Amino acid sequence: MQSSASATVKIRPLSMLRSFLKNEASAGIVLMAAAAIALLIANSPWSPFYFGILKIHVGGLSVLHWINDALMALFFLVVGLEIKREFVDGQLSSWPRRILPGAAAAGGMVVPAAIYVALNLGTAETMPGWAIPTATDIAFALGVLALLGSRVPVSLKIFLTALAIIDDLLAVLIIAVFYTADLSFGWLGTVALILFLLMALNRAGIMALTPYLLLGAVLWFCVLRSGVHATLAGVSLAMTIPLGKSPGRPDDVASPLHILEHALHYWVAFAIVPIFGLANAGVSLSGLGWSNLLAPLTLGVAGGLFLGKQVGVFLTTLIAVRLRLADCPEDATWLQIYGVSLLCGIGFTMSLFIGLLAFEASPHLQDEVKLGVLLGSVASAICGGAVLFGCGGQRREEKSR
Repeated sequence: MQSSASATVKIRPLSMLRSFLKNEASAGIVLMAAAAIALLIANSPWSPFYFGILKIHVGGLSVLHWINDALMALFFLVVGLEIKREFVDGQLSSWPRRILPGAAAAGGMVVPAAIYVALNLGTAETMPGWAIPTATDIAFALGVLALLGSRVPVSLKIFLTALAIIDDLLAVLIIAVFYTADLSFGWLGTVALILFLLMALNRAGIMALTPYLLLGAVLWFCVLRSGVHATLAGVSLAMTIPLGKSPGRPDDVASPLHILEHALHYWVAFAIVPIFGLANAGVSLSGLGWSNLLAPLTLGVAGGLFLGKQVGVFLTTLIAVRLRLADCPEDATWLQIYGVSLLCGIGFTMSLFIGLLAFEASPHLQDEVKLGVLLGSVASAICGGAVLFGCGGQRREEKSR
């Protein structure tokens, strides 16, 4: 019986979030390189060509809109699959496992938003950007952890992964509630009908991916026309994809969710997200000065990410552990937890995305958003990496004594 059980465990596929821990460094590096290239091009003689391509219209949408509304829908599809996978069968499958990362994620959203609002209270034009510093970029954050290797205990990587998943879920809810255009109830009715059909397929036990994907493509178009941001179609579709759980069978290797998750993951990590970074991180610095760096919007985003995230995540984690609501991550020191809290201030992908939604009609405000995101994320990455690097060195010295 034991050998049979162990064999079952061996062939059971890891969640993509957990297997991603082996590869996130390279995905994070590709994303960093894309952002750096975008900045270089935007401040080079090729900048007119760069911005010109993004404005070209194809099929009624600009290239930039195709990237942000269509390609990023696939990113949100993978996010939705990850969320469903971890809540049903992974690190967040029970309430005791959800308490610590859930509290940390909540604190890591409330405090950055409060800092942003405090700095922009007298500027009504920039108040819609309050949610920009609330998001954590999982690829960047886990990439920094991976570069540190064995200096960081595995429990902290799992903690950050779970935190980022809940963070993504909350960010999706914020986008759905606060960043929608004028709603078309006719198209929303069509969206509801398609979601009903998708859920009916799930309830009927249909395990072929094709009908889900065909209906998902129609769902994306209808959501685009409804006034709700089109990327939310990806999350909605993900929630209807069967995981294949059944009594006595904790997981199904051939389930549609597994197949789709593994098929899309590397395309999203190494193509779609870098393309998004390349298209959106480019900001021309030629017309920017101290007034832009010290603008309430820039300071609110940078301060929210760098100060708000570390304070919110660390304090809520400390309170949850001190009140014995949750256990401290195994083999992790409080200084290491503080280092991870700093890394949560890396908000690149989702923060830029929310910034584009908040100031869709204001290119000059989008530039300040990009500045704030870059400043806050870089500072968080450098400081968080330095703290964790120092902690790893201390641990090795203690073991050698």
